[in-house]
Amino acid sequence: MTVIIIVATIILYLILLVFTWHNLDMLEGQAKIMYIAAGTIAMFIITLIVFNISTNGVQYENENMISSVRNILIAIFMPLNGLIVMPYIAYLLNKIKQEDITEEKFKKRMILIIVIFIVFLIFECNYLKSIQEGILGVFNSL
Repeated sequence: MTVIIIVATIILYLILLVFTWHNLDMLEGQAKIMYIAAGTIAMFIITLIVFNISTNGVQYENENMISSVRNILIAIFMPLNGLIVMPYIAYLLNKIKQEDITEEKFKKRMILIIVIFIVFLIFECNYLKSIQEGILGVFNSL
């Protein structure tokens, strides 16, 4: 089971990387790498915040257990969060650089993707809480 989770997570990261790289056509290699690195760091921070919010009310027996659960869930949900916003923002940046869209249209689309992302994060927070409670339920039944 662990191997399946690791392989699935690696595939998610590769899909995120390929989609984002592809949508940054107008940028040079180093600028693409900087965008992807900054986006990945931002997604890590956002996912960590969502995880920390979702742990509210969940009682872990020790710090090692919460650390293990946190590492696994962040590794899985970080590329999912990235897939929602990073390729689309890269696409918009590419369009603005090519002057295919106006700055006003760019801002409106950015606001829309941010609102959609926030709604997704609210659902994700509830889902992460359910996952943690399920993990603790299985652990306590052993």
